[in-house]
Amino acid sequence: MAVVTAVVGGAAVIAGGAIKSGKEHKAMRRARGEKGRAAAKVQSLQNSRQTITNPYGGVRSLADLASDLSGQMSNPYASLGVATQAAEIQMEQSDIALANSLDAMMSTGAGAGGATALAQAALRSKKGVAAGIEAQEAANEKLRAQGEQNLQQRQIQEQQRLQSIAISEGQREQQAQAAGNIFQFNAQEDRTNADISYNISKETGAAQRQAQARANRDGAVSGIFSGLGSIAGSVIGAGIGGGGGGGGGSDRRMKKNIKLIGKSKSGLNIYAFEYINEIFGKGVWQGVMSDEVSSDAVIKNFAGEFDGVDYSKVDVEFKKIN
Repeated sequence: MAVVTAVVGGAAVIAGGAIKSGKEHKAMRRARGEKGRAAAKVQSLQNSRQTITNPYGGVRSLADLASDLSGQMSNPYASLGVATQAAEIQMEQSDIALANSLDAMMSTGAGAGGATALAQAALRSKKGVAAGIEAQEAANEKLRAQGEQNLQQRQIQEQQRLQSIAISEGQREQQAQAAGNIFQFNAQEDRTNADISYNISKETGAAQRQAQARANRDGAVSGIFSGLGSIAGSVIGAGIGGGGGGGGGSDRRMKKNIKLIGKSKSGLNIYAFEYINEIFGKGVWQGVMSDEVSSDAVIKNFAGEFDGVDYSKVDVEFKKIN
């Protein structure tokens, strides 16, 4: 009765471990896939990062907006003249008046002294008229020259003001364009960095879930072998020997140091081997390879992705030999 109880209990442990092992193996594969996709996304984002550019690369010189205005400047006093025409007219009028006066004096019999005095007075009058006209004309010319000078200065100042506005506006546009390029570059860079960080976080989380699922699977497989050991111990303790029931992890991928040590009566190869992962068992074991037995003796996904063998259906004993 104790043997039956031990066998039933061990079988329950094996069944539960197999179910859990399969579930954790699927979880591990899902996590591995998520990790791979996240890693590929990170690589894609890194490969597609924008080229670093010089935001001031399109800046050009604004020197062509400035021009030489010296050609518009002139000396308004360079062509000042002496106003003589009006003076000549006045002098002619004085000569005519003097001649008339002399004629009158000659007709009245006036003396030579009076004529001389009259001539001298007429001469002074002519000189005074000429000087007044000349002063007035000179003053007018000076005023016209000053007005022309002021006009030229205002015109040049206005053109200088317009040039200053054009250069200042050009500088503002270039600075705004460069600032816009910097903003656009930084915004894209921040977005790319955020995407990379997010996918790295996903990759890290998936790797952690994968590791946890692997540990859980290994724990479940360890439970399976504990159940097998429990059954084997009970059977052996009850005096039931031979290559009886139960199963063993017999997938070639689980093993190392594999050596052919014999053949069974049915022609199966008998191997000595060690498990790569010691949770499946420590030391040297004897058994077969799951890819060399008939399919009805193979237990698919006996330990997660690894196959096992139902040793009750083969004529080779699964046992620890060292």
